[in-house]
Amino acid sequence: MSELALLGGKKLRSQPFPAYRVMSSEEAEAAKRVVETGVLSKFLGTWHPDFWGGPEVKAFESEWAAAYDAKFALSVNSATSGLYAAVGAAGVGPGDEVIVSPYTMSASAAAALIFNAVPIFADIDPKNYCLSAETIRARLTPRTRAIVVVHIFGQVADMDPIMELARERGLVVIEDCAQSPSGTYRGRKVGTLAHMGIFSLNYHKHVHTGEGGVVTTNDERFADRIALIRNHAEAVVAGKGTTDLVNMIGFNFRLGEIESAIGRIQLAKSKDLVERRQENVRYLEGRLAGLPGLAMPAVGPGASHAYYIHALSYDRKVTGVSRDLVVRALKAELPHTTLREDEGPLLGQGYVKPLYLQPMYQQMIGYGTVQCPFKCPHYAGNPDYTLGSCPEAERAHFEGLITHELMRPGMSRADLDDVADVFAKVWSMLPELRAHEKRNGT
Repeated sequence: MSELALLGGKKLRSQPFPAYRVMSSEEAEAAKRVVETGVLSKFLGTWHPDFWGGPEVKAFESEWAAAYDAKFALSVNSATSGLYAAVGAAGVGPGDEVIVSPYTMSASAAAALIFNAVPIFADIDPKNYCLSAETIRARLTPRTRAIVVVHIFGQVADMDPIMELARERGLVVIEDCAQSPSGTYRGRKVGTLAHMGIFSLNYHKHVHTGEGGVVTTNDERFADRIALIRNHAEAVVAGKGTTDLVNMIGFNFRLGEIESAIGRIQLAKSKDLVERRQENVRYLEGRLAGLPGLAMPAVGPGASHAYYIHALSYDRKVTGVSRDLVVRALKAELPHTTLREDEGPLLGQGYVKPLYLQPMYQQMIGYGTVQCPFKCPHYAGNPDYTLGSCPEAERAHFEGLITHELMRPGMSRADLDDVADVFAKVWSMLPELRAHEKRNGT
């Protein structure tokens, strides 16, 4: 009988990994304090002092802005809402194109569609899985209005060349920082490297309020427009005296007082939680070093990595075994994580299928039955959503990327050793996996 659990052997670990817990009595006390005031929200969708929300919202925004060296921080009820508000604030509209990564959560691209613009997917840099100035330049057209740069997995894109390109072409750049809080680049913090930055407070992020998000900017005009889109712009502009009505159709993207109070506590913890991820990754990578065909994330000079996910590059040419079979063998040796029992081991192949392969892009159906915005009379472009249009993203997803979350705070050294031992066990049995794959064709 094989030693590999996948082939009938005994799995290396059965005891579940510990849950990722970032809540404590401090958050409970903060929520209790708000409930006892009886004021769970104070927003009004009209031009009034309460247009800006209640005391916890204002305090949370002020503290977030200070923590990220930003002039303005605006809370929203999700990072998705923040992306929508930022794209709207940039003045994007029908006939425009927004360049975005194909290898990200769907909302990064859908933010363009909300304003009847067309997402154009630029390929990723295989070193960091982010957009680069080179891949963006290859997709620029006279219709390009904005760029959404996603700091994926906690990695930070090489922003200075991107911003130089944007200045040359008069483009607005939005950072999607949902997976990279506390990330830095050449001494500056993510969320301040471009015109606007979006952070997520969703329940499985580094720090969270259940649901929520924050938009940062150093531009007063963008801050003003984000606030309007967040809170029923069309009903506010007259009283406020706003005369630029482009995209001033508002939403209800407001964050409540309880979430804001919790967010203040979480913000204070964020630096420590990210540093613990970085420490765990350093230890784990020390154990994984030297495994042939497995490369650790390459962090750019002057940058830091927040490690939302530990993204490992895999080379079948070196191992002689398909990535998917190796992942199946790794998962067979590992247990689930407490509070996420239904998900199985938190390790997998790839991340998300490149977005342009989703049915909406393949069929170019957005609004109504006339294929807007893709076939909108105002749009003169011809977006390429074919298989092969972003080869590096496709290679990562279908062949070359292994992702896992088994380095979060709460993982002890013994837990990390078990993860490393699983990799070592599977790599020691690569000849057996090669033979298995040859026999079964899988």
